Amino acid sequence: MTPTTAAGPAATTPRPLTGLPAGLTSRPLTLADAEAVHAAIAAEEVADLGEAEMTLEDVLSDWQRPSYDITASTVGVLDGDLLVAYADHSGGDVVYTAVLPAYQGRGIGTALAAWLQATARAAGATRIGTQVPEGSAADRFMRDHGYALRWTAWDLELPPGRELEARPLPEGYALRDAAPADHEAAWTLLEDCFLEWSDRARVSLDDFGARVWGRPGAEPWNLRLLHAPDGTLVGATHVHLAGDAAYVAKVAVRPDHRGRGLAPAMLVDAFGLARAHGAERCYLSTDTRAGARGLYERVGMEVASTWVNRALTL
Repeated sequence: MTPTTAAGPAATTPRPLTGLPAGLTSRPLTLADAEAVHAAIAAEEVADLGEAEMTLEDVLSDWQRPSYDITASTVGVLDGDLLVAYADHSGGDVVYTAVLPAYQGRGIGTALAAWLQATARAAGATRIGTQVPEGSAADRFMRDHGYALRWTAWDLELPPGRELEARPLPEGYALRDAAPADHEAAWTLLEDCFLEWSDRARVSLDDFGARVWGRPGAEPWNLRLLHAPDGTLVGATHVHLAGDAAYVAKVAVRPDHRGRGLAPAMLVDAFGLARAHGAERCYLSTDTRAGARGLYERVGMEVASTWVNRALTL
């Protein structure tokens, strides 16, 4: 398969943000704003979940995609020098927002929603959506403004200290770290598997790489490849550290090799490596589209939080 690559976005005039409360200002964001944006996201997550799940590396890896135009795709809301809210049209129908809890209920979210709808529409999108904690202020806002439920998602945790049951691979199968020469094949396999159930365009090789091997702090063990007895690549796992926790971002097995116990063995491998590199807890996310929650619970994971994905037709 020929890789899809991105030459980089063309310069675009930022869209103004209107409707803010008096005294607040706005401007497009830059990479230098990543820490302030992460602080806003973390503050919302602490209020909704009791702890922050998003990391600074998540923000940076997303913003550093070659196809992404941060100037045209983002807006920040400031009270003096303090960033109190932001909005991000990440691409396609995916959008993100956060408002510091102390600034919620003042119309900032309404202004950001209108900005995102106009920005996404101008980029050719026919809908926008995002995933938020179930029952959160963001969930209630979206429900009340006509965003329909698309699917339910869960973050699952392998609790600290829980013993991992050994899950040996079938004879002849082998796991190893990916090398740079493996990147295109890993991208192809993972995108093929995820696009079986995900309604989105194929992520380009360059954008995929920015989130995987180009992610800040990435190490070779973060991307593991599974080969069949004949040497064919049939599975892959992507895991990365986030403080004292590890997050399994992707795990996939080629359809013709499923039903052989490969995925549980790959998960146990990923969790074991993460613990060896200092992780005390291990997380992953899944949703109703993938139908994989039972698999994760069988290896000892428990639901830590429930999320909903809501979308609005433009």
